Amino acid sequence: MNLRVLTLIFFLVSISCLITSFSIKEFVIGDYTIEKLRALYSSGDSKNWPIPTLDSSIIDEYVEIGNLETINHPKNNPYSIEKAELGKKLFFDPRLSGSGQVSCASCHEPQLAWGDGKRVSHGDLQKQGSRNAPTIINIGQAQSLFWDGRAGSLEEQAHAPVESTIEMNTKFAVAVQNIQNIKGYDSLFAGVYGDQKVTENRIKKALATYQRTIKSTNTRFDHFIRGNEEVFTDQEVLGLHLFRTKGRCVNCHYSPYFSDQKFHNVGLTYYQRYYEDLGVYNQTGKKEDVGRFKTPTLREVAKTGPYMHNGLFPDLGGIMNMYNVGMPRPRRKPKQENDTLFPTTSVLLKPLKLSTEEKDAIEAFLKTLTSRTANIEVFVELPN
Repeated sequence: MNLRVLTLIFFLVSISCLITSFSIKEFVIGDYTIEKLRALYSSGDSKNWPIPTLDSSIIDEYVEIGNLETINHPKNNPYSIEKAELGKKLFFDPRLSGSGQVSCASCHEPQLAWGDGKRVSHGDLQKQGSRNAPTIINIGQAQSLFWDGRAGSLEEQAHAPVESTIEMNTKFAVAVQNIQNIKGYDSLFAGVYGDQKVTENRIKKALATYQRTIKSTNTRFDHFIRGNEEVFTDQEVLGLHLFRTKGRCVNCHYSPYFSDQKFHNVGLTYYQRYYEDLGVYNQTGKKEDVGRFKTPTLREVAKTGPYMHNGLFPDLGGIMNMYNVGMPRPRRKPKQENDTLFPTTSVLLKPLKLSTEEKDAIEAFLKTLTSRTANIEVFVELPN
């Protein structure tokens, strides 16, 4: 390729970028220009923001997006540096598993934004699970755990992965004995609990304490809404506004955690098909819970794919396209006419009619929710 051709390509790309920049700057939504939106959203007070587009059922419970609150450790498991350090070692120790090869970090790797980057997770002896491993960044903000909400605390949550035949594949009593037999843990348990005894409850409390320390630092979004108006591009300003209005994203992804912490059917149950997963219904047996899954946090979302409970979408663009058409709405077959469990996609999901430019703007905004802690290296020296 000669210099003249390269120069022409560079010129055309530059012109394209200028046109895109100009069109976004001139974008007007209702009474708002991009510059007006920039001033409102970076004012430092969310009361100045435009009114969000909310379903009538959401208005009374809505909590505005914003800066993350401080995590409060429970009274029955107060924080200490020593307990968090013990929990960190246990989190990375594969000797909690049946084979001695799988740790909590196997599915929640710090270098993969505390997920595992896989469509669905693989556990002990590479057994394949059926669900995607969600990130545990800011997990201390969560009110319930797992895609189906079956654990109400991090202390309670720790039990299931250890005893799952697909995940860590052992009895917790055996895991306790394995840790008890490692002399290097003696002083660590004594330093936290006053004696060297290893118990299931102590392991769970240490793991939970450590996980509550895994949290985001300030993102560009956080800086922007505090008043640093220059950290957002025009496209990101537009994306933030669309996220709260025409895109209807805040109907489920509200609060500083960017999740309503509720459960919704987004049309991905694969009802009566090979990959069927009925979500919360599997725990409660209630018809209204068929196909419901927990709303995940969107903080760090640019680094936590694949997405959805089954890892169906490898990138944000695919998700945007599906939400834009209102997500799947399964139709009954003749033999299902009287099926009382037939899943119904949430009424909160509606066709959005977003343009390509608008979808790209929302995706650009979502990428501002990434902090430097989303992808880090952690060195852990395990006891022996």
